[in-house]
Amino acid sequence: MFDQSIKSVMDRKKFLTAGPGENVSTASRLMASKNAGAVLVVEGERLVGIFSERDAVFRVIARGLDPATTLLSEVMTPDPKTLSPGTSYGHALALMHENGFRHVPVVEDGRPVGIISSRNAMDPDMEEFVSEARRREYHAGRSVDRRISQG
Repeated sequence: MFDQSIKSVMDRKKFLTAGPGENVSTASRLMASKNAGAVLVVEGERLVGIFSERDAVFRVIARGLDPATTLLSEVMTPDPKTLSPGTSYGHALALMHENGFRHVPVVEDGRPVGIISSRNAMDPDMEEFVSEARRREYHAGRSVDRRISQG
């Protein structure tokens, strides 16, 4: 699974877009209706941001903002990191882990074509991925230890 391209893993039904002038309440209802964790914020055909369920909690509710009057442009993550459809899913997961986010827009020729989520990994393959990552870290550390002791 982790060698597969993200194009083959992403769920096209959860690829949601909204304009930066849309309010948080409307975007959140859209996300809830599709059981999606994020919406890509687009202007024309250009990705300008991403708004996630965590943004709703931390940037809107926790700050006491009114979701009906707060615009996505005010609380979205602007210019998010993106990946191309041919990127491996393992690379996408590593990027999400390293940067502390759960969703990454998939962009081709400057246009958003999908979204990939860490949620896609919540299956038995995830255990294999974590196990392999730990094995590699262990062996990388042992290689350094051997070079030091031989030096």
